[in-house]
Amino acid sequence: MSSTPAPGSEERKSSPMRFVLAALPLIIFAGLAAIFWSQLNSGKDVSEIPSALIGTKAPKLDMPALEGAVRDGQPMPALTDGSIKGKLTLVNVWASWCVPCRQEHPFVLELSKDPRLTVVGINYKDQNENALRFLGELGNPFSAIGVDPRGKAAIDWGVYGIPESYLVGADGTILYKRVGPFDADSVKNGLLPAIEKAAPSPAS
Repeated sequence: MSSTPAPGSEERKSSPMRFVLAALPLIIFAGLAAIFWSQLNSGKDVSEIPSALIGTKAPKLDMPALEGAVRDGQPMPALTDGSIKGKLTLVNVWASWCVPCRQEHPFVLELSKDPRLTVVGINYKDQNENALRFLGELGNPFSAIGVDPRGKAAIDWGVYGIPESYLVGADGTILYKRVGPFDADSVKNGLLPAIEKAAPSPAS
């Protein structure tokens, strides 16, 4: 003879499961928060985000020129593979609306004076007139500028957020990546050692 479950017994059995399901989002959130907190307090510099592209060939460059841009009285060329072929090159991703780009610009200008280095720019999701105004106010360190109005080139280069810069060897290999603006410390202890390794200063 089968027995009939006592009234409410099924509800009591399912209560722990309902509790677990109800608490699951909170458990997941707590786990993610713990991971985020540990990363935040790990002491790692977020500007040193590793790039899967380091040690690989640089993505193809084929972007139109920034219309109206000039340097030394000459129109700026478009940014293509030929712009960097056979040269140690710093590829700087920037925009006029980017406040950190403005902050790092004096360092980029100074780097453009290094005879070992060619500096080119990818103008990211910008307005042509605003980009020209930016260069007119702060100076133009670039030997070539390519415009990237939809961010397609930035995706190819694995850009997280601008400014970002890539040191590309004369053979086309990406040697170094900087996420965020350059400052005195990152130039001295990050970029310059990479430049020195790729193209040592001539003996005096």
